[in-house]
Amino acid sequence: MTNFDQKHKILASLDTLDQEQTQQVMAYIKSLTYRSAEEMSHQKFKREAMKEIRQALGGTRKMRPYF
Repeated sequence: MTNFDQKHKILASLDTLDQEQTQQVMAYIKSLTYRSAEEMSHQKFKREAMKEIRQALGGTRKMRPYF
């Protein structure tokens, strides 16, 4: 089965959904793709903390984040 065939089958199955089911599918997809504001601010906090730690240590080498 080609990628095109898979996409076509998915679209065809979505056409059979009613409005409520469509909204539930969209909410599920958004929950997979969008981060919450709290999670995003936590990631920003961790980036800033790592930046300050590097500056305090005087290191010029780049550290890869593992999170």
